[in-house]
Amino acid sequence: MSRAKRKMDHIKHALSTGQLRQHGFEDVMFVHQSLPNSSVSSVQLNTKIGELALSSPIFINAMTGGGGMETLTINKGLAAVARECKLALAVGSQMSAIKDRNERETYEIVRKENPDGVIFANLGSEASVDQARQAVDMLDADALQIHLNVIQELVMPEGDRDFTGALKRVEKIASSIDVPIIVKETGFGMSREAARQLVDAGVSIIDVGGFGGTNFSKIENERRDYRLSYFDDWGISTASSIAEVNCFVPEATIIGSGGIQSPLDIAKSMALGASAVGIAGYFLRVFLEEGHDGLCNLIAQVHDDLKMVMTAVGASSIEDLQRVPLVLRGETFHWLTQRGLDTSIYSNR
Repeated sequence: MSRAKRKMDHIKHALSTGQLRQHGFEDVMFVHQSLPNSSVSSVQLNTKIGELALSSPIFINAMTGGGGMETLTINKGLAAVARECKLALAVGSQMSAIKDRNERETYEIVRKENPDGVIFANLGSEASVDQARQAVDMLDADALQIHLNVIQELVMPEGDRDFTGALKRVEKIASSIDVPIIVKETGFGMSREAARQLVDAGVSIIDVGGFGGTNFSKIENERRDYRLSYFDDWGISTASSIAEVNCFVPEATIIGSGGIQSPLDIAKSMALGASAVGIAGYFLRVFLEEGHDGLCNLIAQVHDDLKMVMTAVGASSIEDLQRVPLVLRGETFHWLTQRGLDTSIYSNR
């Protein structure tokens, strides 16, 4: 099967399998503030990830590219939305364009459509330093995402089976590339052990890519004759991933992703310790079903509602939101307690 055909299969199956929404945020409760001393008009949504300044804590996370005209059309449309709504945008893996120059335009379109926007390049952990430079140069990118997708590769019929040396390759790229490096999981969560190794290797921004959103095991199982269904429930929830990294690797800048859709999901992500959130599958579905205006209207509503939530808890900035008290319960409390995290650091701050 061609790489382009596989890209389109991924989109089709991502839409058909949907999102589990088992991200763990239902276990995260804000402590109600009867005297928040705040106002909606005073709330500011700007944030930083590493040294990158963003006008919104929401960005359009990596989805596609390299699938011919269909993915070019999607990336062009998403770039136009990012430009109008002033969101950062990440493309899907650019390896297809590095191996086949005919696919370059499916990625380059995002910079043409959004010349002044914040754009993230994207490659897998198999990439070399030279390939990383090519990916960044292709988009005049502001940062490079390196994605980790062991489970997807294992379930993918034609996927990789050897993951040795990945950390060393990431370390070489981090020490050789001038733009910030974001290492992201792809739907199975980030443990504190992995985050610690990455930070020690020179990575400053971690996208936890938690369980609960688009499930790449289910997607790849749709392409198999013999299903590896035991990987469909594999992973660390988004909420638990953010908390683990925040509490055990505090020097990392965290991006929350994995099933995040609502303003409440976004607020809880940042209260747990994220500085921004990436949304992919949900935005793609809205864009394909409701078009440019539909997605722009949704993003505007999310921004307005996020300000309402922040006002309710007395937070006028993302930094304020990261300090409000939370109570954790259920599976998230159980997981974090078993992992040695004293959750009272959230409830009594």
